[in-house]
Amino acid sequence: VLQIVKESQQQHGLRHGDFQRYRGYCSRRLRRLRKTLNFKMGNRHKFTGKKVTEEILSDNRYLLLILMDAERAWSYAMQLKQEANTEPRKRFHLLSRLRKAVKHAEELERLCESNRVDAKTKLEAQAYMAYLTGMLRFEHQEWKAAMEAFNKCKTIYEKLANAFTEEQAVLYNQRVEEISPNIRYCAYNIGDQSAMNELMQMRLRSGGTEGLLAEKLEALITQTRAKQAATMSEVEWRGRTVPVKIDKVRIFLLGLADNEAAIAQAENEETKERLFESLLSECRDAIQAVREELKPDQKQREHSLENDSGKVSNIQYLHSYLTYIKLSTAIRRNESMAKSLQRALLQQQRSDEDGKRSPRPQDLIRLYDIILQNLVELTQLPGLEEDKNFQKEIGLKTLVYKAYRCFFIAQSYVLVKKWSEALVLYERVLKYAREVQSGAGAHRNSLKELPDVQDLITQVNAEKYSLQAAAILDANDPHETESPSQVKDGKPLSERFETFCLDPSLVSKQVSLVHFPPGFQPIPCKPLFFDLALNHVAFPPLEDKVEQKAKSGLTGYIKGIFGFKS
Repeated sequence: VLQIVKESQQQHGLRHGDFQRYRGYCSRRLRRLRKTLNFKMGNRHKFTGKKVTEEILSDNRYLLLILMDAERAWSYAMQLKQEANTEPRKRFHLLSRLRKAVKHAEELERLCESNRVDAKTKLEAQAYMAYLTGMLRFEHQEWKAAMEAFNKCKTIYEKLANAFTEEQAVLYNQRVEEISPNIRYCAYNIGDQSAMNELMQMRLRSGGTEGLLAEKLEALITQTRAKQAATMSEVEWRGRTVPVKIDKVRIFLLGLADNEAAIAQAENEETKERLFESLLSECRDAIQAVREELKPDQKQREHSLENDSGKVSNIQYLHSYLTYIKLSTAIRRNESMAKSLQRALLQQQRSDEDGKRSPRPQDLIRLYDIILQNLVELTQLPGLEEDKNFQKEIGLKTLVYKAYRCFFIAQSYVLVKKWSEALVLYERVLKYAREVQSGAGAHRNSLKELPDVQDLITQVNAEKYSLQAAAILDANDPHETESPSQVKDGKPLSERFETFCLDPSLVSKQVSLVHFPPGFQPIPCKPLFFDLALNHVAFPPLEDKVEQKAKSGLTGYIKGIFGFKS
């Protein structure tokens, strides 16, 4: 049962949370099953209800009919749950569809009690019915009944997981993990206060919660922090105590320690990245709440600046504190990403594998650019311009990250064999590192969280020696100077038959065999003929013919009449 349900859900919309698409799939599959089994509910003119009984269980597809009915009702309920956030009246329809799903699940469990059904399917049907019953009771806020149903479901799936191979147990363990937060939430509402801490730890470890419990758990955590925030009235930072009157800021500051502890205990980089994003999102919301308070207080702040000789107001100082938290968190997140990229670069150097795009030093350079930009913003926070210790700490951190940025710029130059540029940048790295060591002094505690500069110095010294050796070998490489294959004269193969060279381009796709299209060559043009002989030709005399024409006229005609002849 569980495998059929999970495969159908993953292939038809639930991977993206599209319950409407899954509901349509369930309806179409029900229609196909009824047509195949000839189990139609009447005709187009009249509805005739039919029920699946134990006597007709000759085909397992009859059980699939009941299962798809339950899944269709459940998916419609989940779709209505999404829409009920903006339309509360749909919650009544949601409960109705969940009751329909439980009714179909009970019918499935009853049919599976037949001797024709194996023990595994019987247990899965019982767990499926318990799961839907728990969800219905959960929505009704009947916490005790919901907890009993979820515990029954969890127990059955755990037994099934232990009874089969590891590959088959994965599906059951996933369902157990899905319903565990629901059980903790029900226990908390019954009165178990320890369940609240477990819920918060589960949420922080996973970087967020999805599914039926997500909104309720977020609201519960916010409500618990709000109760604690009622007792929080001020915060102290860098020797100055500031009152905190905004509830959203109080809730954020109370949860800050829990979020940072969860980040420190994160099991992998993906979870850590989600937790960083969640913390930054909450910090932005708190900063926005402070900004809204700053707008109407603009005139009062200007007046306080004049009276206090440049000392910023409490609300402005609180804004600076929250901005400091945001920028510091962004720096830690980028540093964590840089460390993971450095590990990937080391693994790439040890095993050169083809495949997906491998990390490059340029990716690290971009991260350190962002970190340096965040440090510049930290130095410009209002209220901290005169804090010399703070400015000194930021200056030392800037030198550390500049050293690492220069180091990876040098690494990128080494890849393209620009030895002199890389050597100069390595010297710059050593310069920054020595400045950090000489200026640390009383600020060593603030530099503990930063990367170790001494390790960087050791690595740079080793890289310098290997760079110098590579430059010498590159200068004395005979293949680079003597081999005619390295001389790129651009001649195709047809023009250098008499010269032997190992040209790797001949086995590539860009092989040069002949000049194509061929170049233009001069050819004799078509001659032009001029008839010059006409100027030297003597034409025959035509005088006699001209005279005859002159005589033959009106006079000759008259003379001819009278008989006169010349």
